[in-house]
Amino acid sequence: MTELIIGSRGSQLALWQAHWVKARLEELGHSCRIEIIKTTGDRVTELALPDTGTKGLFTKEIEEGLLERRVDLAVHSLKDLPTELPDPSLRLSAIPAREDPLDAMVGKRLSELPQGARVGTSSPRRAAQLRYARPDLNVESVRGNVDTRLRKLDEGQYAAIVLASAGLRRLGWASRIAESFAPEVMCPAVGQGALAIETLSDGAGAAACAALDHAETRVAVEAERAVLGALGGGCKVPIGAYARVEQGTLRIMAVVISPDGVTLIRDFVDGPVMKASFGEASMGDAEALGRRLAARLLERGAGEILNRL
Repeated sequence: MTELIIGSRGSQLALWQAHWVKARLEELGHSCRIEIIKTTGDRVTELALPDTGTKGLFTKEIEEGLLERRVDLAVHSLKDLPTELPDPSLRLSAIPAREDPLDAMVGKRLSELPQGARVGTSSPRRAAQLRYARPDLNVESVRGNVDTRLRKLDEGQYAAIVLASAGLRRLGWASRIAESFAPEVMCPAVGQGALAIETLSDGAGAAACAALDHAETRVAVEAERAVLGALGGGCKVPIGAYARVEQGTLRIMAVVISPDGVTLIRDFVDGPVMKASFGEASMGDAEALGRRLAARLLERGAGEILNRL
């Protein structure tokens, strides 16, 4: 039996995700091992994420491993993956069932924070929505892995920090969540809570991973990625999108917000998808809905915010 090599970052959360995929593949009868690959995002830790100016900050070197056939599959947090893959020979062979997609406040609830409290986040999207909800807060950048950020909170460097609920739950820290934000308060990042298993189209990993794909999650995140792709946003731009399938209907919400939190544009669309099969037609419907929502946001002035950035 050919051993499948899984490419992963070396952070605690990335390795949890890689080991989860490894376990699922081994349940299907495959032999696997994990190879750790250091990415640009792991090396450049002194800059805030928007200042790095690098596309595929946490994925580029792992994708190079795929293209050079040093690894058979790559496990990413989907929100780290650019909407356009860098090479036509690469594909998203599986998007497993999504974990909690929401953002979480750790330390205190938003309403409990005193005026001027220092809140840490590495995400321009989270920072802008915090400023919109609480203009009085002192929102500052905090980098590092989940455990590093929690340590900085515990040391008193911040009154609270905002993290993805999915990472906290996967690492066993759900009890530290003081508040999970409703999407209407803080719209999640595109693909947040979902994993992406990337392979070569003709590689051994593609066929092996197909069984791990969760059709309903894929429909939702492909719609979100279509919103982001149509808006042309990246990690520098505060854009959120959240989609879910309910009884055969795909509902998508998205926001574009100025970094200072002063101007927020939010809109919604919904439409039917083929719940019975979630085949290629459903994916096309999902992407079309995402593009339609992006067009509505642009009509309402989102383009002005994006052009300024």
